Amino acid sequence: MRSTISLFALAALLSACTNDSAGNAEDAGEGAADTAERSLTLKNSDGADVGSVSLRQEPSGIMLAVNVAGLEPGAKAVHLHETGDCSAGDFTSAGGHWNPEGKSHGRDNPQGAHLGDLANLQVGEDGSGESRYLVTGVSLSGSAPMIDDEDGTALVIHAGADDYKSDPAGDAGDRVACVVVSTAG
Repeated sequence: MRSTISLFALAALLSACTNDSAGNAEDAGEGAADTAERSLTLKNSDGADVGSVSLRQEPSGIMLAVNVAGLEPGAKAVHLHETGDCSAGDFTSAGGHWNPEGKSHGRDNPQGAHLGDLANLQVGEDGSGESRYLVTGVSLSGSAPMIDDEDGTALVIHAGADDYKSDPAGDAGDRVACVVVSTAG
């Protein structure tokens, strides 16, 4: 009985730990909204599936769960970009980082950070990786700032790590994967 309770407590603790938009651990809380989770498919520049992003509205913001497979190993920058458009082969159609508050880039920048600046994702030697991000103070739709706005938002993974300070994009390199973040469809 004691080991069952310990395992349950450990599972609850692990499931409550997430990466927020600044890369710090945060508890999503027991009062998390029980809204439908939406799953979206990440594509690389060749149009191949390289992972998924699920999103769910929480009381304090939006929970994003990113899972990748088939990427080069190493740390990868993950950003929300200002336009929900992944049509360009290099994903530049997604525009710059989502920055409705007009701040500078990076959690280590005294004038930062963009709302779209998320923590780096670690991709293992097998090309897979996963991370969860709680983007606080935002909503999927309905109240500002919202990611499912008129022109949408895209989640972009870059070839390299975000240095968390260089403006405007953290010196993260090319865009290697993209998905339009939307509650529609």
